[in-house]
Formats: sequence, C-alpha cells, structure tokens
Amino acid sequence: MKNTMSDDSLLDKFDIALLDALQKNADATHQQLGEAVHLSPSQVSRRITRLHASGIIRRTVALLDPAKIGLGVRAISYVTLLRHGDDEGAAFEREMATFPEVLECFAVTGESDYILQIMAASLNDLSESVLRRLTRIKGVGSIRSNIVLQSIKSSTELPLAQLRRG
Repeated sequence: MKNTMSDDSLLDKFDIALLDALQKNADATHQQLGEAVHLSPSQVSRRITRLHASGIIRRTVALLDPAKIGLGVRAISYVTLLRHGDDEGAAFEREMATFPEVLECFAVTGESDYILQIMAASLNDLSESVLRRLTRIKGVGSIRSNIVLQSIKSSTELPLAQLRRG
C-alpha cells in the first residue's frame, strides 16, 4: 500500500474505511464509526487522533447550506494580473485572505492567473462588495465572472481509491 504518512505508520484498510466514514459524517460517534469500520470505539479514537496529528485530517467543520443563511449567489471569477513580477501575485494572494466571500482561490495556468469561488447574498452584493473591491487590488488587470445557475455536483469528499491500491 502506498505510504501517505510517515514511514513507520502506514494507512491500513481500517484507516481508509474510517476516513471514508468520517467524510460522510464527521458527527458520528466513535461507537457508530467503530460499528461501521469494525473497530472498538477506543481504537477509533486513537486512529482519529493519529490521523489529525499526521495532518491527513486537517480539521473538522460544519458544512452550512448557503441558501438557508442568505447566500443565494455563487460566482466563479477569473482574475488576470497586469504583470507577473514586482510581487503582484503575492500581494493579490495576501488580499484574498481578507475576503470572507471568497471561498476558494486557485493559482492556475492558462488564460487567467487565479480562479475564485465567491458567495454573496445578491448580485448587487457580488458586484458592489466583492468585484469592485477585487478591481482595486494593485496589479489586477481584469476579472471575468460567471454566475452559477445550478450546482450539479458539489462535494467535500475526496476520492480514496488510490489508497486501496496495493
């Protein structure tokens, strides 16, 4: 099995099953998880602690329903910088940390330099509060945005099949 942790602690089939179960329901008790993966609650607890300590589990969060908390607009924005020197990229990346509306920011290759996933309460909020602020960041050349009409697939579960290969 491929080693994704330190050399002395490989992921075994129980770890993989536990990661799969946690991705589906991180609120499950150790008892429930143990029943699902055929381990005792104490073994589940030790494994979860080890998976956190190794960094495989970065953190546990609550996933909120955007529409139910008033965030009805999702946009994917493509940002192109004017230049690729003089620290414009680093400055842009620092600024992204100050935008709570920006859920994800990816540095990419291709026509754009960055792709952002943005959530806003309304189109007006998106335009006034977010996109206008983005255009004021030093070094931003252009922003092209697409409004998401419908989410076909949205998942936080990572595929684990590569961990099961021998």
